[in-house]
This record gives sequence, structure tokens and C-alpha cells, in this order.
Amino acid sequence: MNDFQVTVIGGGPGGYVSAIRAAQLGLKTALIEKEEVGGLCLNWGCIPSKALLRNSEVLNLIKESDEFGIKIDNFTPDFSQAVKRSRKVVRKLTTGVSYLLKKNKVQVFEDTAELISSNEIKLKSANTNITSDNIVLATGSIFMEFPNMPIDESKVITSRQALELKDVPKKVIIVGGGATGVEFSYIFNAYGSEVTIVELEDRILNKEDKSISDELSKIYKKKGINIITNALIDTLDVTEKNVVAHLKVKDEQMDLEVDTVLIAVGAEGNIKGLGLEKIGIETDRSWINIDNFMKTNIDNIYAIGDVTGKLLQAHVASHQGVVVAEKIAGLNPEPINDYIDMPRAIYCEPQIASIGLTEEEAKEKDYKIKIGIFPLSASGKALGMGHSEGFSKLIFDEETGELLGAHLIGTNVSELLGEIGILKLLEGSSKEIGDLVHPHPTISEVLKESSLGALGSAIHI
Repeated sequence: MNDFQVTVIGGGPGGYVSAIRAAQLGLKTALIEKEEVGGLCLNWGCIPSKALLRNSEVLNLIKESDEFGIKIDNFTPDFSQAVKRSRKVVRKLTTGVSYLLKKNKVQVFEDTAELISSNEIKLKSANTNITSDNIVLATGSIFMEFPNMPIDESKVITSRQALELKDVPKKVIIVGGGATGVEFSYIFNAYGSEVTIVELEDRILNKEDKSISDELSKIYKKKGINIITNALIDTLDVTEKNVVAHLKVKDEQMDLEVDTVLIAVGAEGNIKGLGLEKIGIETDRSWINIDNFMKTNIDNIYAIGDVTGKLLQAHVASHQGVVVAEKIAGLNPEPINDYIDMPRAIYCEPQIASIGLTEEEAKEKDYKIKIGIFPLSASGKALGMGHSEGFSKLIFDEETGELLGAHLIGTNVSELLGEIGILKLLEGSSKEIGDLVHPHPTISEVLKESSLGALGSAIHI
């Protein structure tokens, strides 16, 4: 008889959720985590960055206070205090996760795990082994290393070091125009940094609908954020005083002198030292191969979250973790057949919210589409809040009316993803969304107006 029925390796948002759900279902469960529970997301990603983003939003509101009839003559931003607040938020949540694990009787091992066989795990620090009927790999992702941009954790940093800075750099290059890049661009810009985003592709947020990328680029340029696309960093010359980045932009060379370079691109599965090759678990580069129930090629071993390379989002990992726990317990959870309908949020200001197909993807799949677009400049709530940049863009199948994709940029639009997710799940149509009564005034009204726009019957535009 094995020591445990389920053992989860990795205590991030996928791992701890899976462990708790397994324990709730009556399975004797262990969790192995070598650092703090909560993983990268809670400790060095989603949560502290969102706390800093909120500080940046408040700072920008203070700068705009004259428009609200509030005169503030002197104020002093303190980035170190913002960081302290973010760490306080993190501590509160990690304490909460530890309590939940204890409450649900999950046995937690603070150790590094290595697979010995399909049922046996070595705890390296304790120098002992445990056995388990089922194993869930939830080890997450790590920052990819680039030989031409070596991290020194001082002048060339990752988002982890950025979350511990005592002050923002005067001049900063952010390598990568993805979610992490645009979020830190907003933070540093709010605190007075001269920010340059260097993006390899022809636009920032190249996985999002092009209209969203174009809108954020326009807004960021108004804020004074410099964006260089089709650009590659050849080398970095790091001195005691600064960093000189040697760029290749299309076919031309460009040199930029800055205080700090933030590498906000590149991730790989955290599998080194895990022992996958020893027991024959199949991988694709650094990502673990899984089926629709997150099972690997070995029947009793599952993988969830970033280490699968499916969609590097905390909420996706948590959902995968629940499905795995319920599958092991003998329930009948729905398989995850497609990740296209998983919600995606980016928390810069304005926020970005998306789900489903982009316009480009819908056309590639040969859908005949109807599109409804509604600007936030026509939203009473957005105007009242003083932030009316952005729009809602809904994409429908012309033949059936079914919602294929939703892409929003604007204040607080991430909060609409729950509603949009339900609409996608229930295969909501443009008519059904248009008929749905939304409270007034709210940002959510843009969904109704966008749907009506696709039908040619929008009222407020």
C-alpha cells in the first residue's frame, strides 16, 4: 500500500488547488513545494504585480486630480513603499493558502522532489522517499536564459527582481511586448521612468486581436512610452553606470543607453532535475505532453499548469488541477478539449480582456463573421470615471449568430470576462446578448451595445 493516494509536486495555483480538491474528495493527499506555497503567481507574478499596478493607477489618478476638482500641490511617489505593500498582500495570501491546505488535511513537504519510479518520489533535502498511487506534476515554468542577454539581477533583470526594486530606473528597456512587458511598462511609466519596449514581432501583444494591439500602442505612445517593433537585441554591454543595448531594427543598427534592462520574454517548463527521463515521461522541448484529462503517457501521472505549455495562466492551471483531482477520484469531469475559450486578461491601464477567436483567426477558419464594436467614449460609466479610452469588439458567426470571440480594451474590462465566459459556454448569440438587460450605468453595457451593433441596431452609437 502506498503512502498517499495523490501526491502533487509544486504548490502554485494549479498544484495547491488540485491537492485541496483531491483531499475534499476523500483522497489521502500530499503536496511537495520547495519554496513558498502559491508558486510564481502568488509570490512573484500575478499578485504582487497587480498590487503594484494598483499603486500606479492611484498615482496616475493623483496626477489627474485637477480634472476631478481636487488640487494637490505636492506629493511624493515612493516606489519602495509600493513594493512593501505588494509583499504584505503576498504574505496575507500565502498564509491563507497554508491555512487551507492544513484545514483540508493535505500533508505538505517543504522539499525538492525527484521521480524515482511511477509511484515513488524522493524528497531530496529529507533524503527519504514517499510512495503514491497517483502523481500530479505542477512544477510551473521558469525564465528562459538568453546568451546575448545574461541576467545579472542588478542591471539586467527579470520580473522577479523588478518586483523587489527599491526605486524605478530612470531609463529602462523592456524586452518583450507581451502581458508582462506592457504591465511593467505602465508601472515604470507611472513612476517617471523613460520606458522603451523592444518587441521582436511587428506589434506588441501579437497574440491578441490586432485592433487591441493597435489601440494600446496608440495609448502608450500618448503616455510617452516608446515602442520599437521588428527589433532584436544583439548584445548588451553592462558597465558600472549603465547598460548599452545594441539593437538590430529591421536591417539597421541602433544603440540605446539605459539604466536597466528588464527581460519580459521567454519561458520554459520547469522540468530540470525532476527525473522525467528516468521513467520515460514524454515531453515536447521543455513542456510535458498531456491528453484532455492532463494525463501523461504514464497512466497514473498527470501534469497541469505552465509545465504543460498549454496556456500559461494561473486560472487555467487551477481548472486543470480540479479536473485531475476529480478524474482520479472517479468522478466524471469535462475534459479540456480546447484552450481557445479560456479567458485572458492583461492588467495595464486600460485593461485588456479577451476570449475566443480573434478576427484574424476567425477568418483563417473560414467563418463568415459579423463584428460589433462599441467605443468606451460612448459609455456613461467610463466617461464618469474619467477613463473612456478603448472599445468592446465582439465577433459572431454570421450564419448562427454564435459568439466566436470577445476582445475588450478599457477601464476595468477584466471584470467582464466572467459574463463573457458564460456566454461562450452557453453558445450565446448576438441576439441573446443584445436582449440581455444590463444595469445602467456600468461598463458591462458595452457588451450589449456591441452585440446590437453586429445586428445593425445599436442604440448609443
